[in-house]
Amino acid sequence: MTDVNRDITLEIGDAEFLFHLTPADVTKYFNSTTNNNKVAPANNLLVSTVQQEQKAALKTLLANPVQTMTIAGALLEEYAPDVEIIVKKSSGTLKA
Repeated sequence: MTDVNRDITLEIGDAEFLFHLTPADVTKYFNSTTNNNKVAPANNLLVSTVQQEQKAALKTLLANPVQTMTIAGALLEEYAPDVEIIVKKSSGTLKA
């Protein structure tokens, strides 16, 4: 199993950004995401986990909400562990 605290580098355009994610960061992101509030939690996740000296450069990229969601999605996808999951078919019999 991989370490749950991860340093992840994303190359965005011609710049690289280093993020440090912990389970608490990801949990806070998921818990704050609602049907009507997705971009702000993604923005907060990115800004709070990027290296301090890279925040200003990152913030300029976060002006576009679609780009914010794309970057956060890439970060979370890289953070996620590789787990093989198989869904087995049910027998189809219903008990009354």
